[in-house]
Amino acid sequence: MKLTILGCYAATPRTITNPTSQVLEIRNRMFLIDCGEGTQVQLRKNKLKFSKINHIFISHLHGDHFYGLVGLISTFMLLNRQTDLHVYGPKGIKEIILLQLRYSNSFTGYGLYFHELDSKESEIIYEDEKVLVKTIPLKHRIYTNGFLFQEKVGDRKLNVDAVQEYKIDTCYYQKIKNGSDITLDDGTIVPNAELTFDPILPKSYAFCSDTMYDESIIPIIENCDVLYHETTFLESEADKAEKTMHSTAKETATIAAKANVNQLILGHYSTRYANIDLFQQEAETIFPNTLLAEDGKVFEFD
Repeated sequence: MKLTILGCYAATPRTITNPTSQVLEIRNRMFLIDCGEGTQVQLRKNKLKFSKINHIFISHLHGDHFYGLVGLISTFMLLNRQTDLHVYGPKGIKEIILLQLRYSNSFTGYGLYFHELDSKESEIIYEDEKVLVKTIPLKHRIYTNGFLFQEKVGDRKLNVDAVQEYKIDTCYYQKIKNGSDITLDDGTIVPNAELTFDPILPKSYAFCSDTMYDESIIPIIENCDVLYHETTFLESEADKAEKTMHSTAKETATIAAKANVNQLILGHYSTRYANIDLFQQEAETIFPNTLLAEDGKVFEFD
């Protein structure tokens, strides 16, 4: 599981910082999460292949989280993209994007599909044979969702020495990895446990964008491997966090601790702060396993 931070600051872009956008690579899938201004430039800077992005998840319709989307969609068109593109976001996102395309006389040559969200309950919005994505309802000034990405349990790992010792033909290997016992020619049944090792434990990643402190998300993100949670303010400005429905570093760390997550990543810092190390220092008093997101930073989780 690999996470590339394209942008992790709140509000307006600056020459040295970018608004929210990140790429999650999991089980050979590449998901784009939020798409603030400058996202496609950041994709190029970080040498991420545009063509591998087939699914984009937009948390909410504040500009610093989606104003880069129409530009990216248009660039895909200019690059002669043929693969379908799926966009998951709040109700209204389809109208906004199609209006811009229509009045600029720009139309995609590829399938562009919008999956609009309006449920206030957590729901599965994407699923294939390897990955499942569900929403994390958040509390912000407008309708907002976070997203939980979960790997599914993979195949069991083949014990090569064991299958060779029993002289099992390679045509049975996939059946064995799927969990089946094997019957030898003499009728002996070899239990699967003798032929395989347990699969790698599946990983999970929770993305929580703009939200006030909200313990109702804890059952959804509980025990997840990595939690990215917005941290717009320090506790010294908790009044501003409450007024704008954002979180402080202390509140974010409290959520991480109560949800028993393995790793916390802070982001969405207000640009009023010159030193983001203060966010980590505040959070670590409650949740020691805390890291800072920074534009261009890559996290890899084995």
